[in-house]
Amino acid sequence: MMKQVTIQGIAGCFHETAAHRYFGKDIEVIPCESFELLFERLAEDRNRLGIAAIENTIAGTLLPNHELLSRSRMKIIGEEKIRISHMLCALPGQRLEDIEEVRSHPIALMQCGDFLKSMPWARIVERDDTAGSAREIAEGKLLHTAAICGEDAARMYGLEILAHAIETNRHNFTRFLILADEDQVQVDPEAVNKASLRFTLPHTQGSLSKILTVLSFYDINLTKIQSLPIIGREWEYQFYIDVTFDNYTRYRQSVEAVRPLTSDFTIQGEYRECPNPEV
Repeated sequence: MMKQVTIQGIAGCFHETAAHRYFGKDIEVIPCESFELLFERLAEDRNRLGIAAIENTIAGTLLPNHELLSRSRMKIIGEEKIRISHMLCALPGQRLEDIEEVRSHPIALMQCGDFLKSMPWARIVERDDTAGSAREIAEGKLLHTAAICGEDAARMYGLEILAHAIETNRHNFTRFLILADEDQVQVDPEAVNKASLRFTLPHTQGSLSKILTVLSFYDINLTKIQSLPIIGREWEYQFYIDVTFDNYTRYRQSVEAVRPLTSDFTIQGEYRECPNPEV
């Protein structure tokens, strides 16, 4: 059967681009309006897979997605990283000087701030989705209106690209997590070199330092650390960390050494690290 992959956004969005990069073209994409709905769709069918953005090199971490993942049955089975390159698109025949309104997601607008300053005559309008902005223009045949979106969305909705790569910082990458139901996951120790871990630490002096010392002892490389407050437990935090390793056995030894120093310890996924894309 064709894989079903849930994404946040509509056809042509960056989530769909990332899904096809990871799984190939032969998949059935299930679009969802929100990340909450994405996890609901995953819960409805344990055979479904999902892809969800978790961090961007400019906008930072999508904190709510950590919580959604923690509350779900999903495990991380992989990751995909793509360069986010934004285009200014409009109906064919429009010129840059014809544009009176620019629509896109707030983060995309922020990422293209310098370019938008060169269009002081244009009104900036925030929308829910980059690809959705392109679809609105195409379906509504909206003249004098442009969308900031990816190249895939521009082509899908028949828009003309007025300006390429308008993002302020070319080092604009998004990391996506590939998700599967925990009952469907089988880890091959020979194939993985990265793990995502979640735990809670007591509010005592040196508690985090002890964890880092243990990881260092076992030659485990810490690639990310994120803390979130625990609601109702003042000054206590939940930690999310990503680690990479060359030796699976020593990684598992480090996990067993760290576990007694924490509470609510969970391995959220063991998978293969995705190399960074080229600029």
